[in-house]
Amino acid sequence: MNSYDVIKRPIITEKSMKLVEANKYTFEVDRRATKTDIKAAVEELFNVKVLNVNVINGLKKEKRVGKYTGYLPAVTKAIVSLEKGNKIEIFTK
Repeated sequence: MNSYDVIKRPIITEKSMKLVEANKYTFEVDRRATKTDIKAAVEELFNVKVLNVNVINGLKKEKRVGKYTGYLPAVTKAIVSLEKGNKIEIFTK
């Protein structure tokens, strides 16, 4: 799997910005990606050293607008911890 296929996009929310202060970064990743795939992709794309990867498998959610119902897609998120001194520039202001 290509590194660009593993990592879909960074997740930038208030909670993820607080994690950046602890040198942890949050990404939306492909559902088929393993922790080792995610670690290799982050190290290759951002030239940093990864210590730990935590994966959160979100379930699809029902969404309703008036009488119409549907589902929001399932999302898999990865929280990546970096070594001290490493940082990813896209998360800074």
